Amino acid sequence: MKKTAIQAPRRSIISRFLSAIEKIGNTLPHPATLFALFAFALILISWLSAKMGLSAVNPKTGVEVLPINLILREGLHWILESTIENFTGFAPLGTVLVAMLGIGVAEKSGLIGSCLRLLVHAAPRRLLTFVIVLAGVLSNMASDVGYVLLVPLGAIIFMSVGRHPIAGLAAAFAGVSGGFSANLLLGTIDPLLAGISQEAARIIDPQYTVTPACNYYFMVVSTFLIAVVGTWVTEKIVVPRLGDFEGAVVTEDEEFRKLSVEEKRGLLWAFIVSLGMSVICLIGLIPDDGFLRNIETGSVLHSPFMHGIVTIIFVGGLLAGLAYGLGAGTIKNDSDVVTGMKESMETLALFMVLVFFAAQFVAYFKYTNLGMIFAIKGAEVLKASGLGPIPLMLSFLLLAAFLNLAMGSASAKWAFMAPVFIPMFMLLGYSPELVQGVYRIGDSSTNIISPMMSFFALIVAFMQRYEPKAGMGTVIATMLPYSVSFMLSWMLLLVIWLLLGLPLGPGAGLYLGQ
Repeated sequence: MKKTAIQAPRRSIISRFLSAIEKIGNTLPHPATLFALFAFALILISWLSAKMGLSAVNPKTGVEVLPINLILREGLHWILESTIENFTGFAPLGTVLVAMLGIGVAEKSGLIGSCLRLLVHAAPRRLLTFVIVLAGVLSNMASDVGYVLLVPLGAIIFMSVGRHPIAGLAAAFAGVSGGFSANLLLGTIDPLLAGISQEAARIIDPQYTVTPACNYYFMVVSTFLIAVVGTWVTEKIVVPRLGDFEGAVVTEDEEFRKLSVEEKRGLLWAFIVSLGMSVICLIGLIPDDGFLRNIETGSVLHSPFMHGIVTIIFVGGLLAGLAYGLGAGTIKNDSDVVTGMKESMETLALFMVLVFFAAQFVAYFKYTNLGMIFAIKGAEVLKASGLGPIPLMLSFLLLAAFLNLAMGSASAKWAFMAPVFIPMFMLLGYSPELVQGVYRIGDSSTNIISPMMSFFALIVAFMQRYEPKAGMGTVIATMLPYSVSFMLSWMLLLVIWLLLGLPLGPGAGLYLGQ
């Protein structure tokens, strides 16, 4: 009897599409290599643009803008003389390094991990899902700790109350990665993106300043939006789809145990120190002549407090981490503090390599006038399209979301996109803060289904603890409802925000001149 070959099941269109995205993304060079290639390409483009006589008229000044050829002697001299300054003067570099010194102490001492465990362990059962998603969002203030600590913790907590562990894992992952741009406190991503946005904005306005708190109001509201939507998706879609858990129960790991007496004491000390620092800040801001206000105008928006928010993040993380470490016994001497700072710097080694090449790319784009010319030409096309702010911003959001599927690094994508889109939208009257906020929505929405996301493989490994046959497709199928729901709800929030004309953060309006 002739045997018939068993045909492999046909994959869905979505599965084939995401596999294609993964394949394309895997063929791309490292982001640092990409920026090196981009910078070299700009040198050639500057020469070609000058030869072709490419130009544009600045709509604000009426002055003709011509490209500067980097292959000429003067251009080559500028490259040689400005390389170091391009790197050291790149705004995101210093802000991120300073902020991470303080955050590193808070993380090394165990403060951040204990806060997350306390939040999840203390949650009432009926609010458990909401608290896990919310904790995931809040964990982003400390960079990547949520992926390593909270995602597996979510699975264990769910299983401990008789629920499917993958549902808890998915809820935590949705908060950590899908809510990457939202938070109640400023984190390391805020000064990083703001620095890149400022560099891009200065292509049009050399004095323009973008503060790390420029999207704060929008992101605070987004925090609760993501927590509510993530809870709804977990309870109404993911849990019913998974059904009852039939695997072996995994015992609770030591690092996820309930807080010890020493850890509780450390949290109390950290709270007291943080409360004291908050009181000092309020004393400096509330009175009309407060010492943290602008000396000449008394303004809060343009004050040392707002311009020095990165320093405040550093001091706050340092003091709270030190208080926790002394109370919990995890910090014995000054060497432990320095070690925490050192380890945080070690995690940024790759970031600094990336920044070196990204800084050259942005500087070349600005110096050659190509950024201004492309912005003017692009603005003319967008203006001729007749699209209003809502369709324009939604289109940009979708573009950012799509690019995120092939290029996982939020800072690398923004370093590439900001010099093009921020000047373009500025010429149409939109603020850099708005463009950055829209980018963050698109980038966060598809994080949880992007194979290029740096922690995607780790999530697969976590899931395999409870479903040995789980793979990339399992993660994507589980997280896709979150991705779609986050994007749609965020789009709705953005539309409402635009219609009401609300500021995105302190001193950050939707349009230039607000």
